[in-house]
Amino acid sequence: MGDLDHRQLGVDLYNATWDLLGREDRSAEEDDAMLARAYASFHHWGQVAGVRPENVGRGHWLCSRVHAVLGHADAAAHHAARYVAIARARDVADWDLAAALEASARAAAVGGDFDAAERFEAEARQVCAGVSDAEDREVVEADLATLPRRP
Repeated sequence: MGDLDHRQLGVDLYNATWDLLGREDRSAEEDDAMLARAYASFHHWGQVAGVRPENVGRGHWLCSRVHAVLGHADAAAHHAARYVAIARARDVADWDLAAALEASARAAAVGGDFDAAERFEAEARQVCAGVSDAEDREVVEADLATLPRRP
């Protein structure tokens, strides 16, 4: 399978994951399909020749988001931490670290550690304030606005 096929599959599966993420009325089978799509997208992006670090990181972000939505705090935290490590170690877009920290905040909140969630959120907001593109900044801010809150 050529690189173009992997890239297209990664994109298509990413979008298909979001189709299910956006629904409130998913069945257990659709939750399974959503998780499978996220991992499949992540896999296919990893097969693209010359894959950039941010693509790998963003694959971790998608897996983290799906696990968080499904209440799998440990798996969500694992993928968020991988994205944070990639974003801190590599030359990636200025919004990648903010998005990675948002994922970490979400994972911590899902796990009930609201102190950690608030620390990650504060750092994400600080990083986000320095994002040069307004549209990128707004995307991260919109995700931050949907974080689970302390009961």
